[in-house]
Amino acid sequence: MTSTENFYDSVGGEETFNLIVHRFYEQVRTDDILGPMYPQDDWEGAEARLRMFLVQYWGGPKDYSEQRGHPRLRMRHAHFPIGVTAAERWLELMTRALDSLEEGTLTDDQRAAIWDHMVRAADMLINSNPDPHQRD
Repeated sequence: MTSTENFYDSVGGEETFNLIVHRFYEQVRTDDILGPMYPQDDWEGAEARLRMFLVQYWGGPKDYSEQRGHPRLRMRHAHFPIGVTAAERWLELMTRALDSLEEGTLTDDQRAAIWDHMVRAADMLINSNPDPHQRD
C-alpha cells in the first residue's frame, strides 16, 4: 500500500466489498438462524446497506453516512435479539464469504484486519444471552 493509497483502494475497492457482501448474503438468505432476522422483502437493500457501511469504514466513498447518517450499529440492530449463536453464525458466513475471494485478492494482513473488524462488530451487537466468556 502506497502512502497515497488507503485500505479500500489497496484491496480492490468497491469490487472486493461487493463480492464479500454478495457472497455473505447468498448464504444468509437460506440460513436458519440469520435468514429470519432479515427483511424478506428487502434483501437488496440489506446487502446495499452492509456494502456501503464496509466501503465507508475502510476508506471508500461516504455514501452510507450521506444516505443514512451516523452508523449507530447497536441502535440500528437493537430490535433484533442477537445472541452469541447468531453472532457466531454471522462470523461463520462472513468467513466463508472472505474465503470465497480469489486467491491474492487480500493479503494475509488485509484479511486479518477485515476479520478483526468483523469479530469486534459481531461481539458489539450481541444484545441477548451474552456469552460470559470472551473470544480468544
